[in-house]
Amino acid sequence: MAQKVNKKRPELLMPAGDMQKLKTAIRFGADAVYLGTSAFGLRAHAGNFDIDQLRTARQLTREAGVALYLTLNASLRPDEFPLLENLLEELKPLDLDAYIIADPGVLATIRKIDPDRSIHLSTQSNSCNPQTAEFWRSCGVSRINLARELTLDDICGFAGETSIELECFVHGAMCVAHSGRCLLSTALLGRSANRGDCAQPCRWNYALVEETRPGESFAIEEDYRGTYIMNSRDLCLVEQLPQLLAAGIDSFKVEGRMKSLYYVATAARVYRDAIDRLWVDPTDIDPCWREELEKVSHRPYDTGFLFGHEDAKIHAADTHYIRTHDFVGFIRS
Repeated sequence: MAQKVNKKRPELLMPAGDMQKLKTAIRFGADAVYLGTSAFGLRAHAGNFDIDQLRTARQLTREAGVALYLTLNASLRPDEFPLLENLLEELKPLDLDAYIIADPGVLATIRKIDPDRSIHLSTQSNSCNPQTAEFWRSCGVSRINLARELTLDDICGFAGETSIELECFVHGAMCVAHSGRCLLSTALLGRSANRGDCAQPCRWNYALVEETRPGESFAIEEDYRGTYIMNSRDLCLVEQLPQLLAAGIDSFKVEGRMKSLYYVATAARVYRDAIDRLWVDPTDIDPCWREELEKVSHRPYDTGFLFGHEDAKIHAADTHYIRTHDFVGFIRS
């Protein structure tokens, strides 16, 4: 296998749920943004972009020297591929920096219509080992998003075994399902998480009902706080960036296309400062970074599985967001 050597400062990849969030991400230091159209992304309820808005977004990112990645990472039905082909034909003149995909059929379709376009693999594809990374590299994928279930030791193992670009989430919501591939929302509501329409039933309160005694429910309680076995915390790795820098990560990704402008601005500003300073001095960890991130609406923070599965505390006892500050508005000029 080809060995990967990382001598370049990692990219800060920020979410852009709509045009204003795109502008905010650029203004506060993003190196790249990811966004979606109304079709084939995994955030059906984000603002998203139509073709005209994508043209504007492309112009803005070009002028700012920021990369633009478009999400096409939903699982497609057979009858949707003609629509995908039409969309790709419309997108081709925009010369986007990369498509983010998960479905091999989408990969093949892009290769047919826009063969020179860079392709990044979504976390939905569960890239958990270097062998998988090398397989996708052989298929023409230039970057993979590492599964959130990986430990730091696992991640370090990638860097020495593959030359493909490595991207990992460093901040934002986590899914209780394996890398987000959940069927619970589909089973209960017919709303597919794998098609961008998750209703987050993992955060509901549940009770047991014996089938011959309808209406007589028995609360499921882990302890005095109720049930939270499926209620995940939020990821925050700003203080663990030195280890990830040493592991050879190429892109640090922040989740949150449906979060507020304040969230986008704060996360971009904090992680921009952290990456720049830690690249020069890995010991220069500023407590203010975590303090600023605590101010945005979030669930309790955790480091996920980075330091092992046995000690991971990814479940939050409270389904509610922590809100200590109110977002009043933004200044246009």
